[in-house]
Amino acid sequence: MLLTLTFSITLLAIITIFFINHNNYFLVRYCSLFFSGLTLVLSTLIIFFFNKNYYHFQNVVSFNVGSDLVNTFFVFGLDGISLFFFFFIFFICKYLYFKQIVLLLFVIQFFLLIIFSILDLFLFYIFFEAILMPMYILIGFSGSRSRKVRAAYLFFFYTLCGSIFMLAGIIYIYINVGSLNLEYLLNWNFSWIEQNFLWLAFFLAFASKIPLFPFHIWLPEAHVEAPTVGSVLLAGILLKLGVYGFIRFSITLFPEASLFFSPFVYLLSILGVLYASITAIRQTDLKRIIAYSSVAHMNLVSLGLFSFNLLGLEGAILQSISHGFVSGGIFLLIGIIYDRYHTRFLYYYGGLVHLMPIYSTFLLLFILANIALPGTSSFVGEFLLLCGVFKVNVLLCVVSTISVILGGAYSLWLYNRIVFGNIKFNYTIKFSDMDLRETIIIFSLTIFILLIGINPTFFLSFFHLAIYNLSFDFF
Repeated sequence: MLLTLTFSITLLAIITIFFINHNNYFLVRYCSLFFSGLTLVLSTLIIFFFNKNYYHFQNVVSFNVGSDLVNTFFVFGLDGISLFFFFFIFFICKYLYFKQIVLLLFVIQFFLLIIFSILDLFLFYIFFEAILMPMYILIGFSGSRSRKVRAAYLFFFYTLCGSIFMLAGIIYIYINVGSLNLEYLLNWNFSWIEQNFLWLAFFLAFASKIPLFPFHIWLPEAHVEAPTVGSVLLAGILLKLGVYGFIRFSITLFPEASLFFSPFVYLLSILGVLYASITAIRQTDLKRIIAYSSVAHMNLVSLGLFSFNLLGLEGAILQSISHGFVSGGIFLLIGIIYDRYHTRFLYYYGGLVHLMPIYSTFLLLFILANIALPGTSSFVGEFLLLCGVFKVNVLLCVVSTISVILGGAYSLWLYNRIVFGNIKFNYTIKFSDMDLRETIIIFSLTIFILLIGINPTFFLSFFHLAIYNLSFDFF
């Protein structure tokens, strides 16, 4: 009932805003706030009524769209893994932007709701690819610089080309199994050769979404050229599609192949963590620094996914959720000073603690969360993740912790250059701190970061049984 209502209200929001005159600023604004607030309330109710001691799918919705010749039966449902992936970030984005772009945000939200709840491989693939279109428009038409079209093409082709092999794998599964229902496929035993080829086909699609090294080229370019809301969506939600795909399909449907190819994933992840962290130190664009930071964090998450133990898997999911809040918040903070000074070049900033003390305080909180300070959400995720990796390989864990040191280096260096030092009056001529709206948005993200860091058990308890049930072959 609640899941159906969430779908219906999101679809109603798309239709309503499409027919509203977009020159009517206030009507678009309050309609978007109403519908996004309503979906947030419904999402919270789903969490409230979710039975975390029941490891099967809940809020199950099924319908048949077939005919006498083709019987197509689709099933939607949620478990502890998909529960926290699509709830909070959309209300914040819509609260920040109230132009024509809000229609794209509702379309993206609708696609993501389907992706994170569908239990059918074919429909998952359809919307996994369909979400490229609104994001392409968001980056290519709403970006801030002349390279935005190139960034949109990179984003589109990198993710699309990787998914072609996934489509071939889905067709093969349907021909040989006769069904694409996830619950049915979980009970199907693929042969060793089938698992290897199917795992590779799915791997390219999900690796380009995370993105793993060397499929990461599109991400820094897309972050730099996208508007602030696009960067928040990329960091907060879209990068999690690869994490969700790996744990929902690759690891659970092809466990033996996942174990066989795990050294290959470890190699790519370690290279990605070290390369992205070192590259972030030498960047001068504020967005590009955080973009490479996202690459490093998400490659670290992939290590936890393929550690094949509860600690690593739970840490990887918690870290991916935390990364959405932390990186999304930093991109919002960068957008705030970009709106005032219209530049992201690092050398133009300095001494903002004297001009924007509230802003400097919030930026410090998010920078500390980015380096996984104890008490923040990133610390819990990274600690569990590294504990899981330690159980697999001690040397791998030691090399992974280098990323924590490098993360502290570029994060604190970034904060020091922006906030402290001399005020550069030649560039910072507008002395205005964060207003009430911006403060509420950033403060709401801060609450979630501290809440996860102080009480992670609440979140871990939701997906503990779901992970154990879907990955029982490894325990």
